[in-house]
Amino acid sequence: MEKFGVKLKTLRKQHGMTQRELASTLGIAHGFIGELETGRKMNPSVHLLTKLTRLFDVSFDQLMDDRVELE
Repeated sequence: MEKFGVKLKTLRKQHGMTQRELASTLGIAHGFIGELETGRKMNPSVHLLTKLTRLFDVSFDQLMDDRVELE
């Protein structure tokens, strides 16, 4: 799960979103996005992960598995 934060940041930027915009879309605090992207927080809920996979149209494995790269 080391790469989760990097993947999240990459996906967010690919979709032209700021941390605040992503947080607003997900209904969470924007500071939490920053903590996830930098690895300070490593415990996103399954509910949040589901929202991210749907929003960015990626699989759970693409998002969470360090061995699986984003396409």
